[in-house]
Amino acid sequence: MIVKNDKKTIRAWTFYDWANSVYPLIISSAIFPIFYEKITKNNLGGLIPFMGGTFINTAFYGYVVALSYLIVAISSPLLSGIADYSDSKKRFLQLFCYLGSFSCMALSFFSTDYILLSMLALMFASVGYWGSLVFYNAYLPEIADANQHDSISARGFSMGYVGSSLLLIIILVLAVFTKTIPKIQYTFLLVGLWWIGFAQITFRRLPSSGKQIKEKKQLLSSGYKELKNVWHELKKHIQLRRFLSSYFMYNMGVQTIMIMAVPFAAKAIKWENENQQQTSLIVSILIIQFLGIAGAFLMSRLSSIIGNIKTIGITIMVWIAICVCTFLFVDTPVEFYFVAASVGLVMGGIQALSRSTYSKMLPKTTDHASYFSFFDVSEKIGLAIGTTTFGLIEDLTGGIRNSVLSLIIIFIVGFILLLRVPKKVN
Repeated sequence: MIVKNDKKTIRAWTFYDWANSVYPLIISSAIFPIFYEKITKNNLGGLIPFMGGTFINTAFYGYVVALSYLIVAISSPLLSGIADYSDSKKRFLQLFCYLGSFSCMALSFFSTDYILLSMLALMFASVGYWGSLVFYNAYLPEIADANQHDSISARGFSMGYVGSSLLLIIILVLAVFTKTIPKIQYTFLLVGLWWIGFAQITFRRLPSSGKQIKEKKQLLSSGYKELKNVWHELKKHIQLRRFLSSYFMYNMGVQTIMIMAVPFAAKAIKWENENQQQTSLIVSILIIQFLGIAGAFLMSRLSSIIGNIKTIGITIMVWIAICVCTFLFVDTPVEFYFVAASVGLVMGGIQALSRSTYSKMLPKTTDHASYFSFFDVSEKIGLAIGTTTFGLIEDLTGGIRNSVLSLIIIFIVGFILLLRVPKKVN
């Protein structure tokens, strides 16, 4: 049985951010994209063969990640309904955690000789990460009262930034100074071990909700029934429904930037040489990480003064400015550092605040996993559209900078939709 506002339970919950955030930093942002772009460029000429055709390496990367989002979007609603009905949120959280962590370990064997099989490991790592977040986020309204959601969510993201940055620094020390890791891809093994290892703190201390488990023959049908009930409930709550529509758009832009920032910088910035490129990209990621810690707490503090919706609106305006400046002016490493710093200040803040805002808007219910599956489906479908569009524009125009135009439009639409969210709960 979960006891609300228990410090040990909250600490255990936030520790999963510490555990799993190594995936978005090292696999999605810092190390793997640089490794992938370099190895596919050197060995395959920057073109990926698939189904009788060829695709630009960075565009194909976006397509694979987009497919993983669709898999999570299709599977998570049913699994979330089952989780609420059978008290199995913790089991599903563990299942996706293990899938993601072992897939990260499999990336240690990444080879262009088996490029499609290697990309399959990347896809399953993404499925594991995003799938686990469905059930992880669903715990937030169960472990704490609404007035604590902003600070707890920010604490979780901050722990994730610190933990993932620590592992990245360890990897850099091993790879650059001690030379104990002959190939950088072997560091993906450390990512999987870190993730699965520290997650045990969460699994050991995070309790089940204590619901009575129904008969197994009812589980499958209950998932669809829960989804139907949540859909009808969303129709009654205008504030929640309109916030989801805005979140769908602006988070599409945020997450696409997280996935495609390094591939963009590798191609669009004028680097003096390959060593400068690799060093600068990793430094910029660390800048984003550490400023993200400050940004998460800054946005939490600002939201307590002016409210969550206004704070998110200001943050979206900053994102629009970042994208416009990147498209028009950013060509050199120094300019890219300024962009990285700006992204860091708003990245963690908007993620933490979006999670807590949604949790506070939920009606009184015990079916939190089903509600968060809608939140997650909205996010994943948006991510699939965002990364696919980003890659498609590059494929069609031959220039990755042109893809930034789609992000500007996405953020503008998200901001307009946010203006339609009622201030008071219906």
